[in-house]
Amino acid sequence: MKDQLPGLISLAEASKKTGKMVSRGAFDELDTGASPTLGELTEALHFALGDGRIWLNDQRMVLMQAQVLGRLRQEVIDAFGVEAAKGMFMRVGYMQGVRDAELVLKRFPNQSLTEALAAGPRVHTLEGFVKVTTRHFRFDGIKGTYFGEFLWEDSSEAAEHMAHYGLAREPVCWMQTGYPTGYTSTLFKRPVIFREIECAAMGAARCVVVGQNAEEWGADAPERAYLGLEWKRTPRKTTRREKAPEEGAKGEDEAGTAEAPAPDQIVGVSASFLRARAMVEKVADTEATVLLMGESGVGKELFSQQLHRLSARATGPFVAINCAAIPENLVESELFGVERGAFTGAVTSRAGYFERAATGTIFLDEIASLAYAAQGKLLRAIQERQIERIGGVRTVQTDVRVIAASNVDLADEVRDGRFRQDLYFRLCVFPIAIPPLRERRDDIPFLVSHFLGQFRIRHRRSCRGLTHRAMDALLAYDFPGNIRELQNLIERGVIFADPGGWIDVQHLFTGQDMSPVFPQQLTAEGKVRLRMYADAPPSSSSGVSVSSTEDLARAEKALYREALVQAAGNISLAARRLGLSRAKLDYRLKKLGLIAPS
Repeated sequence: MKDQLPGLISLAEASKKTGKMVSRGAFDELDTGASPTLGELTEALHFALGDGRIWLNDQRMVLMQAQVLGRLRQEVIDAFGVEAAKGMFMRVGYMQGVRDAELVLKRFPNQSLTEALAAGPRVHTLEGFVKVTTRHFRFDGIKGTYFGEFLWEDSSEAAEHMAHYGLAREPVCWMQTGYPTGYTSTLFKRPVIFREIECAAMGAARCVVVGQNAEEWGADAPERAYLGLEWKRTPRKTTRREKAPEEGAKGEDEAGTAEAPAPDQIVGVSASFLRARAMVEKVADTEATVLLMGESGVGKELFSQQLHRLSARATGPFVAINCAAIPENLVESELFGVERGAFTGAVTSRAGYFERAATGTIFLDEIASLAYAAQGKLLRAIQERQIERIGGVRTVQTDVRVIAASNVDLADEVRDGRFRQDLYFRLCVFPIAIPPLRERRDDIPFLVSHFLGQFRIRHRRSCRGLTHRAMDALLAYDFPGNIRELQNLIERGVIFADPGGWIDVQHLFTGQDMSPVFPQQLTAEGKVRLRMYADAPPSSSSGVSVSSTEDLARAEKALYREALVQAAGNISLAARRLGLSRAKLDYRLKKLGLIAPS
């Protein structure tokens, strides 16, 4: 269209030039090959083969045979009936669409609403359920109207239904209709319901799907009941796409929060984390002694604080002690207190940690570092609930709950004669293993968002968030220092990043750190391959890590060269694929000598 009349530009271009959301749009007004293309979306898909995880940007994915999903579908239909199964699978598809809409907002924050809506069918196709072709869509944000029509070919849901039940009497692609409903409603900020009007399972050559505002379907809209669509009209928040940042993608709200998140909050959604949290909740309201086990930096003290808050002792004190920080000759006096002056008549005494924690909880971190002699007195304090001050002549009753923690295997310490067996069994009443961060990578995006909120306010910095390269690097990293190391990386990134800018890989990892990238990526042909850098030294040729500033520069140069080759020399296309503005990439290419100065 822009070639037909002088001065006429597309809606997408207007959005980018003004940095504001255009309120109206249509699919046929998009430029051919408008970003994000299927190829660009493919670059967000990573296979961490040795890690047993697949990532689509910062979302974990799984591969499952269509026949397995079909069998699950059959089991649900046979157990609960068609109507219940229809609602169940439509809600699953709806949630999938919502998450993919969030992914597009994070990965491609520069795009207009028209481009973001057009990306939905491409993500849907990428995920392997069906091949989607957009016939047309149009919307008017001011009037609040949307209409779209799409073609589906090779629907796996239709094929599985026919395999189990033969030809259907009504459309059966329930999960697939839920998907665009969730995706479009999330982006459009109003409920848009999609309905299948032709279905391959009914004998049609392909499925045809129509989407429009929920109210346009009239009273006969059972999808409302299936999805629970009672849309809450809330003031519309500014999105990242409206701000038209120069590059990168962000994993959390741009505006941040008015108040810093609680520093002692435990965050996570992974199965291993939820299992540990469930065990804390299970034992919290008892008086049992708890042993927290895990590597250094996994958050054992945060778990102990949460356990205390959930217990009947929450109103009492919480006293945390690092046993490794107490000199060996002062352990007993620090734990149990001192009573002096018996011979002078001037009695001066000092309570120990156990007395200070009375009616509350005492947390003994790095318990394995206690001297062997002190372990015996600790055993008595736990077992008999009484202590004796150093130099004292009487015992003091203690009403305290003990939580211990160790970053080494206490059973091994017992076998090697460094830890008392009787104390080990006294502590190990209810052991809870806290997983290392490398075993709970699903939690990394949530932890990143949590720490960003803290450090933006603490350091009075206005960085926008992480680029997708930086998030990819964090998802691939092994984190020997666990959550404490992630916290340090994010704090460093917030400090290094320019005001209003993005945190990139070089802001997180300094020269002495290993800068990871995903070692596997998906090619345009759909094959998984190792990511190679032609200019990288042998030690980093696999692309797994970059161990120095020089290595990083070589890898960056190779990355730009490869992007240019894949884009056939088109700098604009290469810039979009790299998440950079054209001007910024042009500057870097000239600086690195990859193109001649103009």
